[in-house]
Amino acid sequence: MNRIQLTKCEAEVMAVVWREGQVTVPQVLAAIDRDLAYTTVMTTMNILEEKKIVRRGEKVGRAYSYLPRVSREEVRHGMIQELAEQLFGGSVRSLVLSLVNSEKITAEDLSAMADAADELEKS
Repeated sequence: MNRIQLTKCEAEVMAVVWREGQVTVPQVLAAIDRDLAYTTVMTTMNILEEKKIVRRGEKVGRAYSYLPRVSREEVRHGMIQELAEQLFGGSVRSLVLSLVNSEKITAEDLSAMADAADELEKS
């Protein structure tokens, strides 16, 4: 499968789709915490459908519903790989070290990373 890339607006819409499982454009508009035009969300849904990230479902009243075709994890994986290539020369190690050295990382984050690394070494 090709790497899936999302714009900020597409990611906002997909967060609602993944959370709800099946949505209409008015439902997405109500769920997003900023002013967006109906046509913006409709265009975004059409783009997501063209990218095969959502599929059109049944009609609910006058609006079509949309369902996810890919998981949040599939999108995360593709976007992380793309980020590593674009900013770190393909080095996941450099990406992780950059995160570790970030001012925003917490002791809890570091502990979770250490636990994940331990699990990876065991497998």
